[in-house]
Amino acid sequence: MKLYNKVAIVTGGARDIGRAVSMKLAIEGAKVVVNYFNNKAEADKTLELIKQAGGTAIAVKGDMTKAEDVANLVKEAVKAFGENIDILVNIAGGIVGRKKITEQDEAWYDALMNVNFKSTWLCTREVVPHMQHGSSIVNFSSLAARDGGGAGASLYAASKAAVSTFTRAMAKELGPDGIRVNALCPGTIATSFHDRFNTPENRERAKGSYALRREGTAEECADLVVYLASDDSSYITGSNIDINGGSFFS
Repeated sequence: MKLYNKVAIVTGGARDIGRAVSMKLAIEGAKVVVNYFNNKAEADKTLELIKQAGGTAIAVKGDMTKAEDVANLVKEAVKAFGENIDILVNIAGGIVGRKKITEQDEAWYDALMNVNFKSTWLCTREVVPHMQHGSSIVNFSSLAARDGGGAGASLYAASKAAVSTFTRAMAKELGPDGIRVNALCPGTIATSFHDRFNTPENRERAKGSYALRREGTAEECADLVVYLASDDSSYITGSNIDINGGSFFS
């Protein structure tokens, strides 16, 4: 119970990596606020799994690119579990789709930057006033932030690079208050994200370039989040940690 009686908010916490993170935080004793965007059924399933595991959680609907929804998420967390928020995990995001630079318009730019970076900024801004010494923020960047991403993913890569830089900046700003800020940089993780935006052929071919010759799992990402959220990592901040099975880049 490394996180006993801690309060955690997980944005995009209802499915895939978000579900695995929400469950492992709860199993370690945290009271979890599971944010979801529009899939209540997935959120309810996550709550049920947490309950079956003996954990405590609530679900709150909200678009994390909207300031008013973010404020409501924090309000509901405080109403349920008190003023202090110990852990924020910013997972909400996505690639939306793939377009070459000549096909992109301002709406496309706004969509990518908002869902991946603005959401992280808004949630951090809203939650920090409720954090105390020893609190932890864990952001989700990407391998794409380092290697530029795949075909048609330039703005996704750029938005995730913004998350990585913001992570370092917040570590400097919040460090004197005892608040740590780190990020995960996942490679190919076996989730519905890649089911939607990749092909089985590409995924199978890519495995040959990974040192471990396989895709990662949501649970492996969740284990790293628990580590970064707990006192086990008390001297780690400002780090963007690769979790990619040995997907090397220049």
